[in-house]
Amino acid sequence: MTEWFFDRMHGFAASDAIIHDGRAWTYADLLTLTERWRVELYRRDVRPGQVVALEGPSSVEACAGLLALIVTGATVVPLTRLPEAKRAEFHEIAQVETVITVSPGGAHRFQNTGRIADHELYDRLRDDDIPGLVLFSSGTTGRSKATVLDLAKALGKYGEARKPMRTLGFLNLDHIGGINTLLHTLSQGGALVTLAERSPDDVCAAISAHGVQVLPTTPTFLNMLLISGAYQRYDLSSLRLITYGTEPMPLGVLQRLHAALPGVRLKQTYGLSELGIMATRSRSDDSLWVQLGGDGFDYQIRDGILWIKSDMAMLGYLNAPAPFDEQGYFNTQDAVETDGPYVRILGRKSEIINVGGEKVYPSEVENVLLELPFVADATVSGRPSHVTGHVVTALVKLSEPLDRREVGRRVREHCAQRLDAYKIPMLVEVSEDDQHSDRFKKIRVAS
Repeated sequence: MTEWFFDRMHGFAASDAIIHDGRAWTYADLLTLTERWRVELYRRDVRPGQVVALEGPSSVEACAGLLALIVTGATVVPLTRLPEAKRAEFHEIAQVETVITVSPGGAHRFQNTGRIADHELYDRLRDDDIPGLVLFSSGTTGRSKATVLDLAKALGKYGEARKPMRTLGFLNLDHIGGINTLLHTLSQGGALVTLAERSPDDVCAAISAHGVQVLPTTPTFLNMLLISGAYQRYDLSSLRLITYGTEPMPLGVLQRLHAALPGVRLKQTYGLSELGIMATRSRSDDSLWVQLGGDGFDYQIRDGILWIKSDMAMLGYLNAPAPFDEQGYFNTQDAVETDGPYVRILGRKSEIINVGGEKVYPSEVENVLLELPFVADATVSGRPSHVTGHVVTALVKLSEPLDRREVGRRVREHCAQRLDAYKIPMLVEVSEDDQHSDRFKKIRVAS
């Protein structure tokens, strides 16, 4: 069920497939490397249905290893470098049987854990003789959930041939966006440019050096890009499309990005590990309103919450019940507004702050805070209050030195002109620390 994907790759033999560490690997090179991996997997007794953790940076070796595991029919658990306790937790939840560690230089080593993966979801994959994929959620507001996907079904969405593009591999392979970027790029004969570091300057330098046309990234990173001014220091004339997702986009950031890069199309994406990546169409480059849907997807909005039905939906979680209803719709927990056929994502239901019975969406307050010229970044969350249940708090990173008491006063004055009283931050804290995870997604404190 995956043969067509590799047959198509053979047809792109002489084209660039992956640009890694300044070197271009053609499709012929990548397929040769994948075959070497497949032979080694067989020699190491990795068989169809085995659960294998593939650990390391997103390199040409890691990409070839992932492809070889698909060919073998294994279930792959892609992981980046993690703290040892978190790594052990993920291995236990996924019942990892073999660990393959890939070094930045490309060397790799195998380890047999002695575990037996006997979860019923793995049995379903083995019974159907199909490769699987396990992805972990970021777990910023609780224990990470382990999603199990049918990789043959996931590959099916890339069947339609489109124009090949040179794409930056910004999101790692442990993220549904990173997997989607890799498989989509290779299915179309495009080239994937990998990165060792993901600072604004590193990203812009790679775009300039390798003629990157597509940048899939996050709103948090795009805000960092604007603050740094790196887009002004490099030739980004090759860039045609920026896609952004994983969290709500601040409207002010989107509008500044549109003004800074007027020749680049800006597209909001929507996807979850549990459902895959949906087709979307933004109302305009500087609008947060988007149309959702496309082949294989349907959605409903119930009490302001988005529910999605997907042909590529996960088989389930390894460590939690799956929130599907009897019709197969998945509760995304995303609060939304609608305007005709368009939807605007407000944020996760779990992030809503309840102030005396009134709902406050953190992204709405953050948008207002980012209007202030001295605020480089802002994260809004709720803090318990014995009077109102919660109060709104804001953590801000400054773009210029200011007295902290002055910051609080100016923030509240500005918010009073733009927001209802219950939405105004009662507490304003200043921090120089980054407010994002290693996935460049905003970290919120659970209230």
